[in-house]
Amino acid sequence: MAGGASDGGDDGINEINVTPLVDIMLVLLIIFMVTATYIVHESIQIELPRAAHGGETTEQTFAVMVTKDDQSFLNGVLVTDAALVAEVQKAKASGADVQAVIGGDKAASHGAVTHVLDVLKGAGVTKFAIQIEKE
Repeated sequence: MAGGASDGGDDGINEINVTPLVDIMLVLLIIFMVTATYIVHESIQIELPRAAHGGETTEQTFAVMVTKDDQSFLNGVLVTDAALVAEVQKAKASGADVQAVIGGDKAASHGAVTHVLDVLKGAGVTKFAIQIEKE
């Protein structure tokens, strides 16, 4: 029959072909990768000037310990307040950025640790850290 009803011709599309989608995504990925290299290379090219006294700043860390007898140790050596100030000033004179790590015995008095912090701050140290132990 020329115009008769057909068997199963009215069924819809039950599957989606993903091959064209994958092809398009791969082409877009390749285009993105190629154009990204041109974007990165189009930066401002400058040549920085040089200076005789330029360079990286150096940091010097002082490890100051306060014992339970309220004695101060700088890097393991017993020091007085004047010697502590002299060491900090010597490091600052050489151009180093000075920082201090303060470790106090838990039996040390709060006043002794505060005194060491005050001496260091008076010598010009502005960066401090308190050393602790994790439980």
